[in-house]
Order: sequence, then C-alpha cells, then structure tokens
Amino acid sequence: MVRMDPTDAAGAVVTGETAQRAESLQMDRADYQSRNDAYSYFAKLDDLIKTGPSGTNVNDLILAFAF
Repeated sequence: MVRMDPTDAAGAVVTGETAQRAESLQMDRADYQSRNDAYSYFAKLDDLIKTGPSGTNVNDLILAFAF
C-alpha cells in the first residue's frame, strides 16, 4: 500500500539537467521512484515549488455544464 501524505510542495522544476545533477550527487532515481518518493528526490536537488497557502479550498470547486 502506498501512503500519500499531503506536502508543502505544489510540484517541482525539471529541466534537461535534472538527471545529471542527481547523478553528480550519487542519487539513484530508480530507488526514489520505487518508493514513490519524488518529494525527497526533488528536495535534495532544491527543485521543489513551494507556493505557500493559497487561502482557497479546491475541494469546494463546482463545475456546471449546460448543453
């Protein structure tokens, strides 16, 4: 079972150099991927996007379609 805890990150910046920087730090991408641990991977690369509280609740989003 994979545990999905909320984090303070909205995502991460990934460029063509991300994998190279990880390798230079001797980080094994497959290890992080097998543990579903993208947060720690990108945190060590300082590539996380942290926006802070938005003051909104996306769970309150309601969409209505009229045809």
